Amino acid sequence: MPAHIYPVDYYYTTVEDAPGQGCRFLEALAHEEVNLLAFNAFPVGRSRTQLVIYPLNATWLGELARNEGLRLLGPHHAFIVHGDDELGALVTIHQRLCDADINVSSSNGITDGRGGYRYILHVNPEDYDRAQEVLDVDQDRRPMADYHLNLHRRFEAKS
Repeated sequence: MPAHIYPVDYYYTTVEDAPGQGCRFLEALAHEEVNLLAFNAFPVGRSRTQLVIYPLNATWLGELARNEGLRLLGPHHAFIVHGDDELGALVTIHQRLCDADINVSSSNGITDGRGGYRYILHVNPEDYDRAQEVLDVDQDRRPMADYHLNLHRRFEAKS
């Protein structure tokens, strides 16, 4: 399968670097039924941690931030890539960006253990639109149709 590349929005907040901070944040997201495509946490300075989320549905993020007293910044834009895990799977993607003089500012990937991979790719905001063209990004804003979810709905129609 060739690589599929989709736009994805992400948000971040910075919290005290202490045990349980990430857990509380993830618990609040689950309570608000925010399903995550990806999550990342990393230290920022000596006593702070940045928590980055890539939500499948960002509907309740504003409410969550207000309720939790968080300064949630975003949406920011990135790309999520998935394809078959094979030697050099990311070379073509990076080469296309390199040929267009677009720098990859950060990225993270993982194999799924079943022959596929997922990869999150960030470029500088001023290069984002051009990167979409260079990478032939699928513009369908329902990018994760492959992600089958069994979520109970917050609101159900009553007959």
